[in-house]
Amino acid sequence: MRAAEIIRAKRDGRALSEPELQAFVRGLVDGSWSEGQAAALAMAIVWRGMTRAECVQFTRAMTLSGQVLDWRDAQLPGPVLDKHSTGGVGDKVSLPLAAIVAACGGVVPMISGRGLGHTGGTLDKLEALPGYRVNPPRSQLLATLHAAGCAIVGAGADLAPADRRLYAIRDVTATVESVPLITASILSKKLAAGLQGLVLDVKLGNGAFLAGLDEAQALARSLVAVACGAGLPTLALITDMNQPLGRTAGNALEVAESLALLTGRDAEPRLRTLTLALAAQLLQLGGLAASLAEAQARAEQALASGAAAERFARMVAALGGPADVLADACLPAAPVVQAVPAARAGVISHIDTRALGLAVVALGGGRNRPGDAVDPRVGFSALQPLGTALASGEPLLMVHAASAADAEAAAQAVRAAITLADAAAPAGPVVVERVADAAA
Repeated sequence: MRAAEIIRAKRDGRALSEPELQAFVRGLVDGSWSEGQAAALAMAIVWRGMTRAECVQFTRAMTLSGQVLDWRDAQLPGPVLDKHSTGGVGDKVSLPLAAIVAACGGVVPMISGRGLGHTGGTLDKLEALPGYRVNPPRSQLLATLHAAGCAIVGAGADLAPADRRLYAIRDVTATVESVPLITASILSKKLAAGLQGLVLDVKLGNGAFLAGLDEAQALARSLVAVACGAGLPTLALITDMNQPLGRTAGNALEVAESLALLTGRDAEPRLRTLTLALAAQLLQLGGLAASLAEAQARAEQALASGAAAERFARMVAALGGPADVLADACLPAAPVVQAVPAARAGVISHIDTRALGLAVVALGGGRNRPGDAVDPRVGFSALQPLGTALASGEPLLMVHAASAADAEAAAQAVRAAITLADAAAPAGPVVVERVADAAA
């Protein structure tokens, strides 16, 4: 089938047939569709959308574009579980969550991605750890799962290869914000990963890909319906991204904050609350707790006892990273660190979270083009939450940059992104809504 005819059909609003969707996916894998053609169809899907049947067929084709994992012969010590976030600024939940669930008896082969648009990527964070292998051979992956109970890795070359190519194209062509494209991208990898349970964190707000509640609900329902329809027990939490999550944004800085949470040195309240909420949902979904209250208690105990921290350390060492990771001394540091002072006294009343994410990208902490190198050292720390009262001259945050010029450019972006007022309404809860399968 000619690529131009398929693009034209979707451009004009027609639902694509299963053979047409399969032709698109084949073209992504074998290279017969150019980047321009793939971007054009992605934009047509953003503009015209997909029916539920189209989305299911597209997701299935993406899943079957490569290997589908089967863990039945691996003799893993617990149910195979995973969590996925639709992306935000400062969202490092995957790092402590995988370790918490592993400490409670789950097995978490977490297939993660790189930064997309203004949001950070879990793999980019972990690559801040010297030697950490995000694409280990299967033998090393299995050894890590047996030793630690969790392994946060990338989708291998054989796992949903169509999505890997389309993901990179969407990142740089303003075609991220689409319920069908996000659904197929996330679930093609998760369905190929051989999971027994999946919890989704669907972000809502000005730092999310989908800002409105109606859009977030539509995505959460799409993800849950398609996954459950494919036989994967799944639920979603819709969570707030009208401000960064935690006190840091930037790869090495976010790893350091995750380690501080795991070791009990520091725990920003919203980050801790969301991590434990998602972990508890996953433990109950996987049959590791009889009730949500029991699951919450087990997750809190795994964190408080240090069991989760030990699991994370085992995972990092087994995947080639530093043996002393819990000390966080192995993380690279930026040569320039400077405060961005508040221009006036006031209360933080609004944060343009997306703008802060783009400022991290501009510092070198993300990509403008596929294949761009990422500087793990750069980003922001000491981020202040909504409602924080500051005196004139107190820091809005700390900039970590490769040069003084980069730091000053980032400071200008920060001043434009953070609004101070005489008063501010209280911030809403981090967990907004739970979405389960309507057919269950």
